Amino acid sequence: MVTLLFYLSSGLFLGWSLGANDAANVFGTAVGSKMVRFRVAAAICSAALIIGAVVGGAGASHTLGKLGAISAMPGAFTVALSAALSVFFMTKTGLPVSTSQAIVGGIIGWNIYARLTTDPEVFRKIALTWVLCPVLSAVFSVLLYFLVKILVSRLNIHILRLDIYTRSALIIAGAFGSYSLGANNIANVMGVFIPSSPFEDLILSGGIVFSGVQQLFLLGGVSIAVGVISYSRKVMETVGTGIFPLSPITAVVVVMASSLVLFVFASQELHDAMVSAGLPAFPLVPVSSSQAVVGAVMGIGLVKGGRNLKYGSLGRIGIGWIATPLISAMICYLSLFFMENVFNAVVA
Repeated sequence: MVTLLFYLSSGLFLGWSLGANDAANVFGTAVGSKMVRFRVAAAICSAALIIGAVVGGAGASHTLGKLGAISAMPGAFTVALSAALSVFFMTKTGLPVSTSQAIVGGIIGWNIYARLTTDPEVFRKIALTWVLCPVLSAVFSVLLYFLVKILVSRLNIHILRLDIYTRSALIIAGAFGSYSLGANNIANVMGVFIPSSPFEDLILSGGIVFSGVQQLFLLGGVSIAVGVISYSRKVMETVGTGIFPLSPITAVVVVMASSLVLFVFASQELHDAMVSAGLPAFPLVPVSSSQAVVGAVMGIGLVKGGRNLKYGSLGRIGIGWIATPLISAMICYLSLFFMENVFNAVVA
């Protein structure tokens, strides 16, 4: 058990890093616009993402498994640790980097060390979402912005009541986004441990099956929640105020747009329904909440003429997105060499 907890500790550290850097982004604009207090946002975000991780986390994990099925627990430990260290270093700088890119970089580093071929089609699908995620989020935010603008102008809501509605909308959208984040990004935290997972399925009262994968995802969800509560405020403020000044209403739009993006890349039911209808389906891939939020904020900024967009912040964020998978891959390769030659661990 001690050995198991040691190997899982890197995944838990990655979950904490994700919570500190990515998970709270669904509430970053709400906190940045002073409409929701940080403590309230962190509590709702934590509860909703744990539920999302356990209930809907299976879909996106299969895609990562196709990129690299790590059958040795020490290898999975090293990949998760490399991704966690990469995200942690970026978090210390206050940059909202992508945990999805960090874990992909770690898996590719493992593939290189194990002399395995990275499936180019799977990598292409994942890399495409790195572009599609912020673009789709920007499109959603533009559409929602005009829809909300029309509704507010036609309904002629009193300013005090509008304030109440706005706060409620931020909380509802944030809870929805947190659920989608847990369902989508838990694959980043615990996906590499699935092939070597020692947990067995449990039969609960009423015949409900609590699978070994869901047990892994519960542990990961709790670690993300701890990261949200303990260390997410700095990145919240970067996303909420550091790119473009948001009003409370535009903050609602940003949260809902980014939440929708996380949902469409996480929902197995939506994917199956689109396939059944003969429509092109969104790939079930873990995407970055940071990229989704940044894309949504950019959409709002462009609608308003782009004059107040802080291009310096956007440039720093872009550099972080490019550097993260490269740093993670290098750390992983070096760490695998260390694990194998110093501790004689079987990593592949």
